Amino acid sequence: MENKSKYRVIFSFLLVFFLTVTSVFATSPSESHDAEGFDFSEVMAHHLGDAPIFPLNFGGTKVFEGQPGFDPENYDIFDDHGKRYHFVGGFDMHITKRVTMMWIVVFFLFLVFIPAAHLISKNPKKVHSKFTSCVEAFVNYLKENVVDSSLDHHGHSYYHYIFSLFFFILFCNLFGLIPSVGELTVAASDALVAVGVVSETPHALHTFGEIWSGITPTGDIGVTLSLASLTLLTIYGTAFSYQGISFVAHAVPKGVPLLLWPLMWVLEFIVTHIARSFALTMRLLANMTAGHVMILALLGFIFMSESYFIAPISVLSSVLIYFLELLVAFLQAFIFSLLTAVFIGTVMHRH
Repeated sequence: MENKSKYRVIFSFLLVFFLTVTSVFATSPSESHDAEGFDFSEVMAHHLGDAPIFPLNFGGTKVFEGQPGFDPENYDIFDDHGKRYHFVGGFDMHITKRVTMMWIVVFFLFLVFIPAAHLISKNPKKVHSKFTSCVEAFVNYLKENVVDSSLDHHGHSYYHYIFSLFFFILFCNLFGLIPSVGELTVAASDALVAVGVVSETPHALHTFGEIWSGITPTGDIGVTLSLASLTLLTIYGTAFSYQGISFVAHAVPKGVPLLLWPLMWVLEFIVTHIARSFALTMRLLANMTAGHVMILALLGFIFMSESYFIAPISVLSSVLIYFLELLVAFLQAFIFSLLTAVFIGTVMHRH
């Protein structure tokens, strides 16, 4: 029975990886994947770059195709019943692929944790199922080894933030590795059109493909910077909450010579905390982008070389990187949460 379970797990991972490969290259913007038609930069931009899906502009003016000032090169183009247009002026707040993927992540977070919390709250001492046991194991580990240990057992007020941070980052990381349900659906529909089963792919299905694009939300500096900025605000809020207004003066360690005090104040009160937030931003961004780039590059070798010798090597290497990325997804969520708790703990008391 144990061997069968192992085989099922291995098969599941291989199936997920196969679907990932399919979604990567079956829905790429290139019309063909031969040596001349394959454009690796387009594939990379399609699967790593963000793009607007739904228009949202405040104060701008719509300019339709054919009107003076229509410039498809420098503006995001949208479609209104077959008429192409873009906005000029105003404030753009277009809903992009990363935003919709974060909506999907939040939806699944609710789908997982609301039922789990409901079951556990009925009888906290009862083992309800493997599902609730798994959730409790994650939460208890974070509580004991991340929050309480870093905040000197004063972290009760920070449980909700640290837990939310960890699971949001984790789900964002994992959803970037799960095959794009939307794009696979569109690819399947296009295949049915090609064989003549259906006449055309519905427009609503293409919209669904754009909404569930499979892009990694944490592979965007806007997302990681926003999360790090929340941590920065929490750090300053904690410092003033525990030390009061004296934190402004107490930011500098005791014993610093008077001549160095102004410089040390700037470093300790401003630069240190901003540098920590910047490190959180870039660490998560780089780690969640690098693995995807490597997988895309390794698989791209197959189409660029058109060699039977390269194909198995590229696929095997990509599988290994994919498994490594699963570990990195958990590790980066843990590191971000742990460092957040550590940074908060350092400002609770004077140096």
